[in-house]
Amino acid sequence: MEWMQNRFKSTGMQILIIALLVAIAGEFKITPFSGEIFRIGLGSSAFLFFLLLMRHLPYVKTGVAVGVAVLLFRMLEDTASADHLLILESVRKHFSAMLYYIVFSIGMSWIQKRLHVLHPLLLGACTAGIDFLSNEMELIARSTLFHLPYVQLSQWLLISVTAVVRCYFTVGLYSSLTVSQMRIVHAEQQKRMEQMLKIGSGLYGEVFYLKKSMDTIEQITAKSYDLYCRLNEAKEGWEYSRSILEITQQIHEVKKDSQRILAGLLKLSDRETASEMKLSEIVQFVMRSNEEYGRMLLKEASLEKDVRSDYITSHYIPLLTVLNNLAANAVEAIERKGTVRIQVYEMHEDTVFIVSDSGSGISEQDKEMVFEPGFTTKYSQEGIAATGIGLSHVRDIVRSFGGTIRLKSRDQTDETTFIVSLPTTALK
Repeated sequence: MEWMQNRFKSTGMQILIIALLVAIAGEFKITPFSGEIFRIGLGSSAFLFFLLLMRHLPYVKTGVAVGVAVLLFRMLEDTASADHLLILESVRKHFSAMLYYIVFSIGMSWIQKRLHVLHPLLLGACTAGIDFLSNEMELIARSTLFHLPYVQLSQWLLISVTAVVRCYFTVGLYSSLTVSQMRIVHAEQQKRMEQMLKIGSGLYGEVFYLKKSMDTIEQITAKSYDLYCRLNEAKEGWEYSRSILEITQQIHEVKKDSQRILAGLLKLSDRETASEMKLSEIVQFVMRSNEEYGRMLLKEASLEKDVRSDYITSHYIPLLTVLNNLAANAVEAIERKGTVRIQVYEMHEDTVFIVSDSGSGISEQDKEMVFEPGFTTKYSQEGIAATGIGLSHVRDIVRSFGGTIRLKSRDQTDETTFIVSLPTTALK
């Protein structure tokens, strides 16, 4: 109940503000016919703009409020002027203007529910027709109240042209603002999507290695229990069997804790309910991410792409993990300025991903060890080695899809190229 009251107060305040603004805008006017009874002002354009911008408002109530506000505003003008018109005379003079806004709001209420689906050109035509009809009602009321002749054909033409020009102008302005707002929303959604993809690829890597660790823990538990059984049977080893059993139990507890962590991570990185991405979108994301990474490292890394095969895959998280890892290594390999190139194409039954860089290259003796866990050629300024699990990580993920990865490094050209081949059917 309180929420409804607050909503009512908010809507009423919005209508009041619109009524005041339209009444003020209506004072910027021209008078195409004799006298000052009929005027063409900015009030009509402002009223249409507010109705398009605030489609949640009750149009008819808003039109009545605006019409009354315009009538009262112009009556105050008459009171402040030197003419000192009587109240009834002032009402008669400006009643037709109030009628215009009421009729216009009724016409807009007919298309209110379809505003979001109408093409701007069609919306402009509809509002121009409503504007013309409202002006006609205003002229009929003016002619009736002041016993004036009805408008001529030339006046109809002027009213029609005015309605078309100001309605299309207003609709164009509204459409421009809507497009700008949509671009801002799209950019924000794109940013959030990239953040989610980064988190998803990171979680996938952690889940992948945790599963691998679970297998290792399972093997250690089995071997430990087997050793306990052997020591327990041997006369000379029975005093150590109790300690081995305690160690086995502790390993089992570590295994259960790891299982709980794995279950939680699997819920977060559930790829079965994920959407799909094109290969070109995956490559584009990797490029943007590593361009930022290069700037963070104060390097001028130019990333190029050549995507010759582009299809939709639901396995975009593993691909992001692989390509992002390889591209990040390539950016790190560049001294101060260089190029990282990502290529994608299909060959026979495989989809081939190539990541190459113009960095310092990899020496011949390191080629055989580069995919081994713990191996690294990167050291910090303090001489501390990096973890070295990146390329080992990439190799294991590639193998899990039945693919291969190989290194092609030529010392004479200082170029390093990683070639990943994955079965196309596994990705599709």
